[in-house]
Amino acid sequence: MLLVVLSRTLDLARHRLPTLFSAGWGYMLVLVALNVAISLQMMPENGFTTGSYMMEPLTATGDAAAREKALRGLAVLANILAGFSIAVAYLRRILLGERGFPLAFGARNIRVAWKLALLGLLSVLFFLPLLLLGALLTSVTGPIGGFLLLASPFITLMLVQRVSLVLPAAALDDSMSLKDSWRLTAGIGWSLAFAALVVSLLAALATGLWIGFVSLVGDAFVPATGLAAQLRSALVPMGAMVILTWLFASLHATAYALTRERFVEQAGLCMVDAERVAARREEAHRDKARQAVRSVLGSRSRRD
Repeated sequence: MLLVVLSRTLDLARHRLPTLFSAGWGYMLVLVALNVAISLQMMPENGFTTGSYMMEPLTATGDAAAREKALRGLAVLANILAGFSIAVAYLRRILLGERGFPLAFGARNIRVAWKLALLGLLSVLFFLPLLLLGALLTSVTGPIGGFLLLASPFITLMLVQRVSLVLPAAALDDSMSLKDSWRLTAGIGWSLAFAALVVSLLAALATGLWIGFVSLVGDAFVPATGLAAQLRSALVPMGAMVILTWLFASLHATAYALTRERFVEQAGLCMVDAERVAARREEAHRDKARQAVRSVLGSRSRRD
């Protein structure tokens, strides 16, 4: 199942890259303009030593340092807002065939933002207890606790992926709850987690290549200051956000389509894949039922 999820995600991302740009070009222009404006505010007299304000070390002190931190925080928030707005348009174009206004923003985007913040909070709530339990077990059992410490980020990733279908659902006006997402991903949780890990590594690699490309071109052709330098600075965070949006939105579109069979064909999947996921889900439910029965029978035998 891991190969199904991962291969279908990468196929979707590769084949629908033009769709990403046609659906999200309006917000991409907003991203460029926003990052150029922040670059203008943060550019030193001699230009950025790293090529972009997002990678520039903080050298100011006092009020200037606080201002730089505030501007970077605003830039991160604005890039995330624009990024998931691109993801919403991308998902709706793929799965619904919708061709909306390039800068559409409304209640739907707010719901996605809320679900994204909720998943971030759940990540912390899942991770901290695992981390504390691992630390406690390390002092008592040694290797077992150490293994849990190493595995806790991945376990957290798996748990979050089990409920992450609420993001594409919110983008498609589907009132899916966390409980519904957990139920629909029964039997494929670990596959989604491994796929998310691979996608994260690919996103990191692609982002590194993008930063390297912009740096090489900038060092060769772009002056240290001026509008061209500000545009170069803006392209680094803009490109990184587009890459993250492209890959993770493709993963979520694939996972959502596999669990909502009516979207299988729109995502370029096969009904066989959806049926395989459904069979995994049914098997997981049957295993849970068998465990419950064994637990009840075991408790009865102990009472007898």
